[in-house]
Amino acid sequence: MLKVVIAGGFGAGKTTAVGAVSEITPLSTEEYLTEASADVDSLEGVEAKRTTTVAFDFGRLSLPDAPVPLELFLFGTPGQDRFVDLWYDLSRGAVGAVVLVDTRRLESSFTPVSFFEDIDLPFVVAVNQFDGAHRYHPEQVRTALELPAHVPVVTCDARNPNHVAGVLLTLVGHAVKNTPAGPVRTTPPTTLQDA
Repeated sequence: MLKVVIAGGFGAGKTTAVGAVSEITPLSTEEYLTEASADVDSLEGVEAKRTTTVAFDFGRLSLPDAPVPLELFLFGTPGQDRFVDLWYDLSRGAVGAVVLVDTRRLESSFTPVSFFEDIDLPFVVAVNQFDGAHRYHPEQVRTALELPAHVPVVTCDARNPNHVAGVLLTLVGHAVKNTPAGPVRTTPPTTLQDA
């Protein structure tokens, strides 16, 4: 049994990804966006979005045919930067993380990438290929996010169970090779830069 975190910016497809592969009805803490969040939750590029995760999403995926049978517990984070403190709790005990990227709003990917680098948790970047969005080569995304060569960058459609399962297998393989020797930081620093 392995715990996996699925993170990314606001509207990147985290809830969709968890729901696509979960063999149980996923637990979702989606709430409707309100006027009160209009100043802090920009809908530019995701104008049709009506809900947002306010705590976490949870799903489970069994992979009995993997080289080693796996049961993955999936925890999707809320995407807004104001929830970063919660990410520490969700990351506790995780083997690794997936950072879902929306290239239409690439700037929202820097915080989750920095977060997992700062706590030394292995992660992969999965570029969610939204309908109508320009398709970038994974190496272009790597360059834009200033990712080191050892971080896998893959493409996926978060609605497609096979794509999401493939991303999760990539993460598990990467995590097995790159698990840090020391403990993962599970308490927030004063600021993200202090990590």
